[in-house]
Amino acid sequence: MNDLFFLMVVSLVFLAIADLIVGVSNDAVNFLNSALGSKAISFKVIMILASLGIAFGAIFSSGMMEVARKGIFNPGEFMFDEIMFIFMAVMITDILLLDFFNSLGMPTSTTVSIVFELLGASVAMALIKISSDGADFSDLVTYINTSKAVQIILGILLSVVVAFSVGALVQWISRLLLSYDYEKKAKWVGALFGSIALTSITYFILLKGIKGTSYAGQSFELLGDETIKSFLTNNIFIIIIVSLVSWYFMSFLFIKKLKINIYKVIIGVGTFALALAFAGNDLVNFIGVPIAAWQSYEAWVISGIPANEFSMQVLDAKVPTPTLFLLIAGIIMVLTLWFSSKAKLVVKTSIDLSNQGEIKERFNPNWISRGLVRFATIISNGLSKILPENVKNKIETQFETPVIALAKNKTLELPAFDMVRAAVNLMVAGVLISIATSYKLPLSTTYVTFMVAMGSSLADRAWGRESAVYRVAGVLNVIGGWFFTAIVAFSAAGIIAYLINLGGPTAIAVLLFIVLLNFGSNYISRVKKSEKVKAEDQLKKAESSSVQGVITESAANIANVVKRSNRIYTNAIQGLEEYDLELLRKNKKQIVKLSDEVDELSDNLFYFIKNLDESSLSASNFYLNILGYLKDMTQSLKYISKVSHKHVNNNHKKLTTTQTNELKIIDDSFEILFNNIIKAFKKASFKEIGVILKKKTDLINLVSDKINKQIDRTRADESSPKNTTLYFSLLIETKDLLNATMSMLDEYYISYDKSVGTSKVNVKDK
Repeated sequence: MNDLFFLMVVSLVFLAIADLIVGVSNDAVNFLNSALGSKAISFKVIMILASLGIAFGAIFSSGMMEVARKGIFNPGEFMFDEIMFIFMAVMITDILLLDFFNSLGMPTSTTVSIVFELLGASVAMALIKISSDGADFSDLVTYINTSKAVQIILGILLSVVVAFSVGALVQWISRLLLSYDYEKKAKWVGALFGSIALTSITYFILLKGIKGTSYAGQSFELLGDETIKSFLTNNIFIIIIVSLVSWYFMSFLFIKKLKINIYKVIIGVGTFALALAFAGNDLVNFIGVPIAAWQSYEAWVISGIPANEFSMQVLDAKVPTPTLFLLIAGIIMVLTLWFSSKAKLVVKTSIDLSNQGEIKERFNPNWISRGLVRFATIISNGLSKILPENVKNKIETQFETPVIALAKNKTLELPAFDMVRAAVNLMVAGVLISIATSYKLPLSTTYVTFMVAMGSSLADRAWGRESAVYRVAGVLNVIGGWFFTAIVAFSAAGIIAYLINLGGPTAIAVLLFIVLLNFGSNYISRVKKSEKVKAEDQLKKAESSSVQGVITESAANIANVVKRSNRIYTNAIQGLEEYDLELLRKNKKQIVKLSDEVDELSDNLFYFIKNLDESSLSASNFYLNILGYLKDMTQSLKYISKVSHKHVNNNHKKLTTTQTNELKIIDDSFEILFNNIIKAFKKASFKEIGVILKKKTDLINLVSDKINKQIDRTRADESSPKNTTLYFSLLIETKDLLNATMSMLDEYYISYDKSVGTSKVNVKDK
């Protein structure tokens, strides 16, 4: 039996390492978003500061480990074997849950998952004990640390509201005082903001956070033989005042003499501070349970009492976590931050939802987001009527966004938001997380950083009339994912704890095998998906300002669309012929992706027209027409894919052999047409388009002939209304697809002819 529990401890160690890697890859961007979004400092410097923050935070996080030992359940009510089953269930669930949500691309919180996993597993084990003892189920409260559990859960939920509100309030005040021309303000203004921001970060991160560590109880002669904790508590106001004055003069020195941008300093220090707070607060999520399991195992081995008789009252005592363990965990977190490909890629959700400019929105609006935006608009209009006109004008002036002149090829270099908002995000998030750490509350870093960023975005008017419904929908989706995480974590941990108790070593072995299998399959799936994304052709936005330039640039897009259209049309016909539902389902996804890319080109139309030269305005007409024809093509393909999938999905009769053969004849003709178009556009040999256009009548007649034949068959012997409807729909949309394709070619042929003629005239004039 000893060997079983030893193997469980070893397994938990490996699960902790895996959890650290998955967790940091998932959460690291929470403290990188502000620095990366503002582009205030280089990526390398950001990573170095974050690494230092993680290293210090890991070493100072010992006090938080008590949450895993006694924060959720009363350990004295459980025996050693039961506690080990709880810990094993929690770690297996955590790995599976994090990896599952990551593979789906859904946002999750490691703090929420670990808290609800501990709650779910301990509730399940308590119910098993109550059932076997024949006790009353009302005794469940004796097993669960209800007061602490409720405190933790309420703290997590309240953090959403508090973080959003405080972030919005601080950002609104900061913008009102500093405006967007903050660098042109008087030097004392920048120094004052720096003083407040750096004092907040210094006190709450470097000082307030230390109060929650094992070092806080040590006394020093330098402090008058007081402990760090008592010194900080007794001298709180003096520390704040001295810090404010010191940072003010240092900030003024940075700005006046050293010509250093104080906002960059705040962002740098804030990134370090938030990384420190992340490690100090969230490290318990990854290694708290394995360390508690190891300490439980040590106590049990020394006792010599059977596992099912040894009470875990020992976990009630305050046991410091060995610094070596914390140091190793910190090293793993830092290495993951640098070398994990997932950690290197910024999670775009937070940055996109807080972006000051126009972006491709990632979320679709829903009735809740529309309702909230309408309500907020009504409130805003009501307040606007109350405020005096001069006050409104003053506020509007402070929130007026400057126009940044930037070359088109430099658009991607624009930051998502400015340094004032980045500084506020870091300052407020760091303060809130550090307060929670000092009170040993496992506040969700994800919740706080995300909601602070959303609150500051709202206050900073990043959510305009054109983007608000999308951004609010995105926030609602993220919050919905958090609640879903809690429900799944609680339920899954409870079920796994029950299975482990039921199956013992066999159940543990099977579950660990599932973890390994899941990791391997998800890794292979992600590799294949990334390779597929890299291999897939992407449509490019037009950047030229002349007709001839747009014609040349758009040629690659046309070849791309025609190539993918050919594949989509063929797959639809093949799927119907073979009655292959999976092929038709994938085909629907492909046309949706292509349609979205064409829509994205349309979304860029505003910026394309704005950047045109006065002498090249005719390029906009050409581009508009081409986009219109591309949309017509994708709409026809979308309908063909939709009706094909619907027919097979509803288990209707297969098309007849005659119908299938006729469709294959049309598909073969389209194959030749599309391949010729692709060759012409890839070689930019637009003269060949004239040859292709001459075949339009033959192709139209081919489709019309099949329509007439189906009419004759319907009148004579056709017996399936569904087949007839499907077949006519396919032929009519095929004709529309052909017309749109030929109209696009005609537009190209005429425009190219004109542009070449104009070029020749210009050459002669010269």
